[in-house]
Amino acid sequence: MDSVWISRKKQGGISFLLLLALLAAISLNFIFSAGCRVFPPTLAPLPSQIDRIEGYGSIKITGSEGGAKSKFSFLLVLPSQGRIDVFDLLGRAIYFILIEDNEAFLVIPSKKVYWQGKEAEIISKFLRFEIALPEMISLLTGKWENKEEWALEKDSQGKVIAGQKEELHFQIKEFFSNTPVARLLTFEHPLSTARMNILSINFNPPAKQQVFSEDFLKDYELKSWPEIEALFKNEK
Repeated sequence: MDSVWISRKKQGGISFLLLLALLAAISLNFIFSAGCRVFPPTLAPLPSQIDRIEGYGSIKITGSEGGAKSKFSFLLVLPSQGRIDVFDLLGRAIYFILIEDNEAFLVIPSKKVYWQGKEAEIISKFLRFEIALPEMISLLTGKWENKEEWALEKDSQGKVIAGQKEELHFQIKEFFSNTPVARLLTFEHPLSTARMNILSINFNPPAKQQVFSEDFLKDYELKSWPEIEALFKNEK
């Protein structure tokens, strides 16, 4: 399936000084805006059938161990393949997660190490609560099918706006205009709270199978979670 994206010359020194002041004001306003504002979220048109989802966002997580802010990109291939790349606020890569049929890897390229585990277990290290890949896809797209284990709340238009499963509760605070696609989500769990902002999302981009390749693992060292956690703490 194809990608769906989306003079007058004045006399005297006073006029020259005013021009310089105006240019300086414009420059400062541009710098301030670029540093403090986020470009409006974008959304590619929503297709009738979704096979792949690609996007970019930011997340703030608060828990008993403190808080963290990061940026992330994601590529999800239905039904059970995904990649999540996590960056610091300056855009520097920290780690990425590869998911394939309920098996997953958390990889730190700078250290050439990885941890292997179950999908929900590894995603919980990113979000600090467990949620499966199909559930994340439902949250992002608004397409909830065969999710009997969730107690879902809908608005007058039939869009899912909140849900609960055991101790995890989510709310969708904002949608992309005129769609069921979530733009701003919050999560509450006894261990943590999270606020996720989806800045852009694209449906059915061209296939990128190379990003799911596990060939690099032969040159990487397998670590336990405590060892991976120690590496993260040493980086702070």
